Amino acid sequence: MANTLTITDNRTGKQYEFSVEHETMKAIDLRKIKVKDDDFGLMTYDPAFMNTASVKSSITFIDGDQGILQYRGYPIDQLAEHCTSFLEVAYLVFYGTLPTKSQLEHWQENIFSNSALDVTIKTLIEGFRADAHPMGVMTSMLAALSTLYPEAQNIHDPENRLRQVYRLMGQVPTMAAWTYRHSKSLPYVQPDPHLSYAGNFLNMMFNNGKSSNQVHPKLEHALAVLFVLHADHEQNCSANVMRSIGSSHTNPYAAIAGAAAALWGPLHGGANEEVLRMLDEIGSLANVPAFIAEVKEGKGKLMGFGHRVYKNYDPRAKVIKKLAYEVFEVTGRNPKLDLALALEKIALEDEYFIKRKLYPNVDFYSGLIYQAMGFPAEYFTVLFAIGRTIGWLAQWNEHMADAEQKIARPRQIYLGALNRSWIPIENRT
Repeated sequence: MANTLTITDNRTGKQYEFSVEHETMKAIDLRKIKVKDDDFGLMTYDPAFMNTASVKSSITFIDGDQGILQYRGYPIDQLAEHCTSFLEVAYLVFYGTLPTKSQLEHWQENIFSNSALDVTIKTLIEGFRADAHPMGVMTSMLAALSTLYPEAQNIHDPENRLRQVYRLMGQVPTMAAWTYRHSKSLPYVQPDPHLSYAGNFLNMMFNNGKSSNQVHPKLEHALAVLFVLHADHEQNCSANVMRSIGSSHTNPYAAIAGAAAALWGPLHGGANEEVLRMLDEIGSLANVPAFIAEVKEGKGKLMGFGHRVYKNYDPRAKVIKKLAYEVFEVTGRNPKLDLALALEKIALEDEYFIKRKLYPNVDFYSGLIYQAMGFPAEYFTVLFAIGRTIGWLAQWNEHMADAEQKIARPRQIYLGALNRSWIPIENRT
């Protein structure tokens, strides 16, 4: 059987045969379907790219119906359980293979050697108000890095691209920690190359002037796992932005600033903050039935449930739920956990939510963990960005090496007026 698709145009009676590869056909082929030879040809109309593949990638695989997430072919639960550090998974996401011991040491050394902030960035952060939203500071600083490394514009040199990867992986956590400490009038803490990626970040955030080895190992492990779970997620909004901006061949700092800005939105990386707000509004277990009733009536929204891709239990949520109990052994049980468990139980048993495939997603429990660890709610998206930085960079690097890619420019369906004539202002009514 031929691997093709035949389309009959009922307007003209003509038939067209198109090749099918990887369960897709090239949208540009539809331009061949015309009523007249001088017609433009057909386009597809696909708001929010619900059924459009714009790239070929080998980074992340998702099967939303089965609840599967894999980085480079490795299931997310295996990576979360067995990898010794976040940077081991970061290497996998970027290069496509698990590192040897020497490769991992070289990777870590290059990242940590680029983790200290230039005085320019430190001073810029100090110029923000103490109550400035940290994502506003972070997006600004990511763009500002381009002024320090003008050679980053040479995006066609793979080695030069890699240097920018080291810099961003090293400095994003340091910028995030200094943004927090500036807001609290606390002194800057230098990165410590003797700590893990997650442990170093926790030390830079919460160091109280004592030894830098006071990070609790369970909290260090939990944050590393959360970074792993957030490392990449296929062609999500911010990854699409990273590729789209990168397609103009600008520097990676400008592209990643745009990606971070996209992540900031409550429909993307800001969703876990919205979960905590929802739990605060519910208040107590006694109010859960009334809240659920409002959701069913369309008067409220169940935050942290459902996903654009997953129509099953988000595999990341399973890992995070288990992780929450490990964190609470150290920090004490977050009182909002009982509310979260009650909501999850209803959603998994109530036909209304089952029919709509509203299962807990990665945002549902992550906010509870972050809050228990002492992170302010406005920093949750920053934590997401630290983990996602390697995914953005892997997507960008893959895009730069893809000869099929051109500058991103979706088509539009124009519905406005045509061929109007100018009217002098005194004659307008």
